[in-house]
Amino acid sequence: MKILLPTATSGSLPKPTWLAQPETLWSPWKLQDDELTQGKQDALRLSLQDQHSAGIDIVSDGEQTRQHFVTTFIEHLNGVDFENRKTVRIRNRYDASVPTVVGPVSRQKSVFVEDAKFLRQQTDQPIKWALPGPMTMIDTLYDDHYQSREKLAWEFAKILNQEAKELEAAGVDIIQFDEPAFNVFFDDVNDWGIACLERAIEGLKCETAVHICYGYGIKANTDWKKSLGTEWRQYEEVFPKLQKSNIDIISLECHNSRVPIELLELIRGKKVMVGAIDVATNTIETPEEVADTLRKALKFVDAENLYPCTNCGMAPLPRDVATAKLNALSAGTEIVRKELQTAK
Repeated sequence: MKILLPTATSGSLPKPTWLAQPETLWSPWKLQDDELTQGKQDALRLSLQDQHSAGIDIVSDGEQTRQHFVTTFIEHLNGVDFENRKTVRIRNRYDASVPTVVGPVSRQKSVFVEDAKFLRQQTDQPIKWALPGPMTMIDTLYDDHYQSREKLAWEFAKILNQEAKELEAAGVDIIQFDEPAFNVFFDDVNDWGIACLERAIEGLKCETAVHICYGYGIKANTDWKKSLGTEWRQYEEVFPKLQKSNIDIISLECHNSRVPIELLELIRGKKVMVGAIDVATNTIETPEEVADTLRKALKFVDAENLYPCTNCGMAPLPRDVATAKLNALSAGTEIVRKELQTAK
């Protein structure tokens, strides 16, 4: 039986304090070698248990086995030198020391497939797996080889497609590509970014999603949001073309954002993961606040296409806060489910 308004998270959840430094992005591991492998699996189990307990319908690994949503994937590829680092501007917002592309990029072996198989063994629920999108990958590197953002993105799209096909074979139900860069480089997105994403999903039979947000709740992102004025209309630039794309689900930020909710009309017909949980604050939403966000979205998204979700990943949040937010997401969704069933 199909669940009405299935809940999900957009990606990362906080790691246990024994595995990595809490409330930190790119946090170094506290374990090594076999202990680290086992520790990551234990953390994945815990993360899954937290989602099960909170009543999340579409579960994930909480990104427990990776340090960062982009660079952990890149670390496993040929042609990228992590010793030779350069400082680049990430999404026109902040400077970061990043690895350098020094030769042709390729993937020798799968990156996340063993982790996905492990997750699949732990649960009967639908599972979603996040991969970085091609455009966000090129924005997190210094390219000394292709010297063309577009060429490098197409190479990454091919590599992502190889990984995605193996994840599908491992039993993943939804493969999500994280593309926060889609909110910044509008011309590139429309010229080749969406086409690149379609190359990454080529031949997949499982559902596919693109997650486009305003970033983790880190200072560089919250400062940027303050500069965006009273209305955040970035989605308006890319939604019309995404609506025509082969991507099944569009995951976006809604709650506590200044995104005009009517922009959802531009992707009518697509499934939409509506971010009803703010990840940039430790304040825990009430179920009624979550319900209110979902009610607003339902004016522009048909109920069978609406997936209540978080705005972005929750890795930088305290674990108890993230868990409470997941509970609020489920409780708020339940309010709206009952309203929809009563209205029938």
